[in-house]
Amino acid sequence: MKFVWKLMSLNTKQSNTPRGNSIGKEKDREKSLVNFKKRQQDVANREAAAAKRMQDLMRQLGTIIRQITQHKWAGPFMQPVDVEGLGLHDYYKVIEKPMDFSTIKSKMEAKDGTGYKNVRELSADVRLIFKNAIKYNEERDDVHVMALTLLDKFETKWLQLLPKVDEEEKRLKDEEADMQLDIQLAQEAAHAKMARDLSFELDEFDMHLEELRDTVLQKCRKMSTEEKKRLGTAIARLSPEDINKALEIVAQNDPNFQAIGETVEVDINAQSELTLWRLKLFVKDRLQTQPKSSPSTGVKNEIKNENNQNNNNNNKRKREICCALARSSSQKRSKKPPN
Repeated sequence: MKFVWKLMSLNTKQSNTPRGNSIGKEKDREKSLVNFKKRQQDVANREAAAAKRMQDLMRQLGTIIRQITQHKWAGPFMQPVDVEGLGLHDYYKVIEKPMDFSTIKSKMEAKDGTGYKNVRELSADVRLIFKNAIKYNEERDDVHVMALTLLDKFETKWLQLLPKVDEEEKRLKDEEADMQLDIQLAQEAAHAKMARDLSFELDEFDMHLEELRDTVLQKCRKMSTEEKKRLGTAIARLSPEDINKALEIVAQNDPNFQAIGETVEVDINAQSELTLWRLKLFVKDRLQTQPKSSPSTGVKNEIKNENNQNNNNNNKRKREICCALARSSSQKRSKKPPN
């Protein structure tokens, strides 16, 4: 029993090996782990270097602050304002955030994470000391004049340090951008790795599923001649792409099978039971998913002939029944009624 099927194109080369294997996956994991550790080390090195540079700037600013506090007019600003002792009842209404050098020193020495993060925060508090005094005291007051003088000295020294501060901030900004890019690349690499691992797992699952299906099919009964005939007819109803896939199933179990030209002849009887049942499962699945279409001309003629035959049989049966009824009626009339 042979069937001829038309082809579009057919690649009979099949591989049961998944795209990835355990060795390749392990190498990918090791490589990803090494890259991840390297990125972590790079980030740690950058953060350590940035912290060291910031500490150096803080020391330089600390030197400036010590110079200011050693000035002869620094006394009123070394400790918090004695609001109650001086009777400054409106002080907290005028000054929103009091500040003094002892508070700054405590914050600079803090080890619990509440200290200054950078030199700009520290310099802002130094300015706040003098601006509070300028704001609360009248221009003619000594404290007001002292604060203006010390603020001017501080700003002069700050301008000398400012180029280094600007350079460090620019460097930190560039490093932050690089770190963000590294994080983005790391995330993309992690997502790609997850996708690859999932693909490998799905490939292995498909391979095990195929092996299990083959094991089940090998235990199936032999296919009858009528079933083989129906299988061949069903395959012919497939789309060209699905016919190619059906022929690939044949090629997987028959190394000598080749599809050359636009048509190929397949001997159903020459196929193994495994191939036949695999074909049957494939065809059943594909035909169930195909959109329903009107029957072909051959199928239409077959249906028409079958309907005509049924009508002829029905008409013949009707004539037989009518004749039987007529004979029965004639016999009844020929009988005479009793006297």
